[in-house]
Amino acid sequence: QLQLVESGGGLVQPGGSLRLSCAASGFTLDYYTIGWFRQAPGKEREGVSCISSSEGSTYYADSVKGRFTASRDNAKNTVYLQMNSLKPEDTAVYYCAATFIRSRLDQICAVIYFAAWGQGTQVTVSS
Repeated sequence: QLQLVESGGGLVQPGGSLRLSCAASGFTLDYYTIGWFRQAPGKEREGVSCISSSEGSTYYADSVKGRFTASRDNAKNTVYLQMNSLKPEDTAVYYCAATFIRSRLDQICAVIYFAAWGQGTQVTVSS
């Protein structure tokens, strides 16, 4: 059974850091483009970052560029999202998702292209 499990969320002060993990079971992440998405209360789910299956190229939304870094460890079947300089507006439930689609990341880093989703992990940035 294909499953994605996020972890690493929590409460952090503005300017702090968190590292989210997305562990896969039942399938190998190597062949999938992985996306990180977030959904704040009352808002639509949005793409934060995507990382390709092959060379590990990445895409970031403008709102997180320079602060977030996605990476993957195929040996551990896990993808990470390092989040630095966190802001209150980063508060949301963060999801990882997988897709077989391989194309320009800036074009496919959107909810409609991803079929397999984790359950989400809450990130709260507050003093």
